[in-house]
Amino acid sequence: MLKFVAAIAALLFAALAASQDYPSRPIRLIVPFPPGGSTDILARALGDKLAQGLGQPVVIDNRPGAAGSIGAEAAARAAPDGHTLMMGHLGTLAVNPAIYKNLPYDPVKSFAPVSLMAIVPSVLVVNPSLPVTSAAELIAYAKAHPGKLAYGSAGNGSTSHLTTEYFKLVTGTDILHVPYKGVGPMLTDLVSGQLSMGLNGAPSVMQHVNSGRLRALAVTSLKRLEALPQVPTLDEAGVRGFDASGWYGVVAPAGTPQAIVARLNAEVGRAIQTPELRARLDSEGALAAPATPEEFAALIRAEIARWETVLKRAGVQAQ
Repeated sequence: MLKFVAAIAALLFAALAASQDYPSRPIRLIVPFPPGGSTDILARALGDKLAQGLGQPVVIDNRPGAAGSIGAEAAARAAPDGHTLMMGHLGTLAVNPAIYKNLPYDPVKSFAPVSLMAIVPSVLVVNPSLPVTSAAELIAYAKAHPGKLAYGSAGNGSTSHLTTEYFKLVTGTDILHVPYKGVGPMLTDLVSGQLSMGLNGAPSVMQHVNSGRLRALAVTSLKRLEALPQVPTLDEAGVRGFDASGWYGVVAPAGTPQAIVARLNAEVGRAIQTPELRARLDSEGALAAPATPEEFAALIRAEIARWETVLKRAGVQAQ
């Protein structure tokens, strides 16, 4: 018994010592999607500020593929020492369990939630060549031409896929889904007119809306975005009660010492409160949303249950 107690004490002492020396080398922040999408944009904005607070570089490691599962698996298998983190989001942490039967990670058991970072409403956009100027006109057009419109997503299980399927469900429209390997190539086809429409995170479409290459019809939150004050919510546009925002937050591998998680949580919270990052989030249409690790863990569990129900109602089958 004494040997057991001594062993536990030694482990706790080692963990405490490791956390006091943390970080001892650059931090790897895994983004499970290609560059250019909302996850990547927010990760890079946060990484710059985290590096200042932690005193070590934060290196963005894009690991795209399988709706974020490749990057998530890499993060889950990394050493739990705080030097590998992942920018998680709605798709990887809440939706994938309902879509994929054999995930190589468990969104609850494989990670230690660090902090929620931002809530990001999506923007309903169309190519300007489409003869609609409002969400109501788009819905009417889609109903008059079932199966003729096509929307693009960042892949099966992505926020854009989930949100648009929810939109189709509540509006009774038939719109073709075209999955891509990331937001970047999807936006290229949307801007060029290969796709008709999209429901994508505000950070990824904002520059195209501001330049006129895409037309914004509505946002998916119940409150208008400060960055797009002239664009109504879907609720205002007649799709009553529609509320489907993506969210993004930092997780570490399960088993990461509590002291390190607490340090990271504090640094994420500090970074979000800086005027520079708040201004960046506002300009991207993202809402700052710091939270404790416990609050973030509760959100993940609640969202898993919520979107499993939505996906079943929409007829999205596990693959």
